[in-house]
Amino acid sequence: MSYLGRVTNKPSDIRVFDVTSSTSATHTLTWTAPNEQSLIVTINGVKQHEDAYSVSGTTLTLTDALVATDKLEVVGINDIGTTITPAEGSVNTSQLANDAVATAKIQDDAVTADKLANSINTEITANTAKVTNATHTGDVTGATALTIATDAVDIAMLSATGTASASTFLRGDNAWAAAGGGKVLQVLMGTSSTATDNTTTTYADTGLTVTITPSATSSKILVLANHGTIAKKINTTVHLKLLRDSTDINQWGAGWLEYTNNNDTSGGSGTFTYMDSPSLDVAITYKTQFKSEGSGSSKVAKVMAGPTAGSIIVLEIGA
Repeated sequence: MSYLGRVTNKPSDIRVFDVTSSTSATHTLTWTAPNEQSLIVTINGVKQHEDAYSVSGTTLTLTDALVATDKLEVVGINDIGTTITPAEGSVNTSQLANDAVATAKIQDDAVTADKLANSINTEITANTAKVTNATHTGDVTGATALTIATDAVDIAMLSATGTASASTFLRGDNAWAAAGGGKVLQVLMGTSSTATDNTTTTYADTGLTVTITPSATSSKILVLANHGTIAKKINTTVHLKLLRDSTDINQWGAGWLEYTNNNDTSGGSGTFTYMDSPSLDVAITYKTQFKSEGSGSSKVAKVMAGPTAGSIIVLEIGA
């Protein structure tokens, strides 16, 4: 049979509840009524106004209690206008996918971790750990704008090529490289103002000495020596030499102008420069010695008749 307009109600849409021989005002329906408007209540065939009863769930409450001869009939429309609650676990991803209405119906913060895919929870845990570490511990600090902690970046964290050491520096191309040649790495000096005599042909210490420890075996040592005042007798030559520890590395002879008058001495300063390549990185002592040669006698003095002191200066030059 065809119908014009809405279709006929299904039998399950309409519920009927009958009560006889009751003296109570409260009655339990066999369904959950959504509201009073969904019910038609009659007592002894007389339809009751909505003010004469109320409904809450399955409980129908009359304004006045029935008497034993009363017949109560309740007709209810069950499905139309009611809320249908899905069974637990009946909603799946295919029913929610691409459904904006379904998404809008979900309350904010209503979805818990138990309802998320395990892979999503794993990603959330991993990202939370990253944010926590970056914000609260380690080398990076800050809650919103992250900053690198003071003194957090050390050599091990750099991606530079080459080897970091005491003799290398970090270039602009992110590479460790040795410093260029000709750099003065250290300067040391020894002085003396004590007069020293030697009238023999055997070398003796002048008293000028200085000790240096090169920072690398490839370094060169520039030696600058100034003996202040050197004096000698007529017909005598003064000889000077430079030693590295006990090794002779340079000799120098001082032959001044011979005086022919009654003055039997001549003098000057004994100064020389020498570049040494010791190939050592341990402590080295440089010193000078002198002797006299000829028919007369000689004297070498850092301070003789004047105020000039002797000095020996060593400069380490990086390779």
